[in-house]
Amino acid sequence: MMKAVLCESYGPPENLVIKEIESLVPDHGEVIIEVKASGLNFPDTLIIEGKYQFQPEMPFSPGGEVAGIVKEIGDGVTHLKAGDCVMAGTGWGGFAQEVRGKVSNVFPLPDRISFEQAASTMMTFGTSYHALVNRAELKTGETLMVLGAAGGVGTAAIQIGKALGAQVIAAASTDEKLDYCKSIGADLTINYSKEDLKNQAKALTNGKGVDVIYDPIGDRFTEPALRAIAWKGRYLVVGFAAGEIPKIPLNLPLLKGCSIMGVFWGGFFRNEPQVNAENFMTIVEWLKEGKVKAQIHKKYPLEEVAAAMEELTSKKVKGKIIFEP
Repeated sequence: MMKAVLCESYGPPENLVIKEIESLVPDHGEVIIEVKASGLNFPDTLIIEGKYQFQPEMPFSPGGEVAGIVKEIGDGVTHLKAGDCVMAGTGWGGFAQEVRGKVSNVFPLPDRISFEQAASTMMTFGTSYHALVNRAELKTGETLMVLGAAGGVGTAAIQIGKALGAQVIAAASTDEKLDYCKSIGADLTINYSKEDLKNQAKALTNGKGVDVIYDPIGDRFTEPALRAIAWKGRYLVVGFAAGEIPKIPLNLPLLKGCSIMGVFWGGFFRNEPQVNAENFMTIVEWLKEGKVKAQIHKKYPLEEVAAAMEELTSKKVKGKIIFEP
């Protein structure tokens, strides 16, 4: 038996329950992981309300990234064995004492990386690396603007942008968050709760505009950010944490000669597992070298899942929340 946070009907975090359920058995190409830490991400708050891009069958446990120890392997698994320390992207199932992972998205954990660091890495750094490298092809010397910069994917994007040699503009809602962004590498900042996002981004780039815009928040921030994009810029649509899915006037990409690119890491690692694995070879090397580091905001027990989700959705989090089963 194992303990798991379960979503038995769509609704707010208060509807989640914790139950003892049967231990998992691996299918072909799967491993069962004894979870030591799992990361909370904004999609976890959507999937329990039936608002995410895909929905597992009821009942299910949210939680898309974990780190732990391989408990059991299924048929066809050759490069992992019971007892191995691993990090994994799972899509869901991670807010539990055990989770199943497809072997194509389970990676050995280097000795110098803690379970907490690893569980803060899969979805956030996987998403941001895929966005900036595979999609935008961010180049040394270009300017990157990160919206929602103090959050999980935002802090990852700042660090990856710097590792790739870009100038990084962090955009967030408070001076406290922006000071935090500067402490992890951001070069310039915009407080979009009191500064005009478009005009300030233009001013910081001497009128040229921003080469790559990383947008995990959407809503009313997307259009002014897009208006600040440079000629042949790349606009990365990562998510809609601020609320509404924005509608874009298509004359803007026409006039700017820019590209609007969708970023969905869940679809990417399922459709292109080999490229995703290559990405994580680089990410893990950067972690080992200290070039990037997951930023942990707070640790919670599974029993406080509703409080943790409320803290995330109230925009109080800088970095990542971690659960320890």
